[in-house]
Amino acid sequence: MSAPGKPAPSVSTYDWSTSTVGDPSAWPQPLRIAAGLMFNTPLPMLLQWGPQSVLLCNEAYGALAGPGYGRVPGGSVPAIMPPPLQAGQEGAARAWRGEAVQVAGVTVNFGNASVGQYDLHFTPLLQDGAVAGVLCMLAPATAAEASAAVAEEIGTLNVLVVEDNLDSQYLVCEMLKAFGYEADGVAHPDDALARLAAGRYHVLFTDVSLPGMSGVDLAREAMRLYPHLKVIFASGYGDMLLKHLDFPYQSLQKPYELDQLQNALNQVGNQLRAGA
Repeated sequence: MSAPGKPAPSVSTYDWSTSTVGDPSAWPQPLRIAAGLMFNTPLPMLLQWGPQSVLLCNEAYGALAGPGYGRVPGGSVPAIMPPPLQAGQEGAARAWRGEAVQVAGVTVNFGNASVGQYDLHFTPLLQDGAVAGVLCMLAPATAAEASAAVAEEIGTLNVLVVEDNLDSQYLVCEMLKAFGYEADGVAHPDDALARLAAGRYHVLFTDVSLPGMSGVDLAREAMRLYPHLKVIFASGYGDMLLKHLDFPYQSLQKPYELDQLQNALNQVGNQLRAGA
């Protein structure tokens, strides 16, 4: 169990049973997915959840905020709002109304001699169609400039996410958008083929296990129709089902970390710049 005032490095390394959110086995699925993303992301992130405004954060946020961030995870939001939520309060309010919001170039002052310029990305977390929480990511303000430079060279990387878990699909798409990509999500291979026919995508990011058609068969058909497409698989079975494919691909083992997906997309960008 993490000591009081220390952030949890992962869902599994903290004793949540005495916290406000309770045992993770009883968490709603959107909270489990969002917390998993947060703890596996190297950028500072915090998560505000539920009517009691429970606040969770990852180690990167704890290191940035210092001792002033309060008893996290599992504690209620303190009387003084955490600095990113205070600095980007309009964006946070819009996220609570259901919008995914980026607030660029915000000065965040943690009151411990740590002051910086950040792009704040607020993602609403939906449960049963209503906003149950908000995920806040702090990215260096220069990240937007870097994304713009890549976009100028190859255009904005356009990703089609095929994932039948709708909560996971939504969060992955929002995180990709926060990193400067264009992202659309679908749950069924037939919908994926329709989207590919309707617009130009650079990347097909697909789960291997899908309803109606496997992600492997979907990728094979997509590559036949659109040879320029780059394919990234997400699989809980490793590369066991991918060994005999006759087209280039990358694969991520579930559960993957968001920076692994980012690295895979960086490789795609490099290939496109090289004309591969």
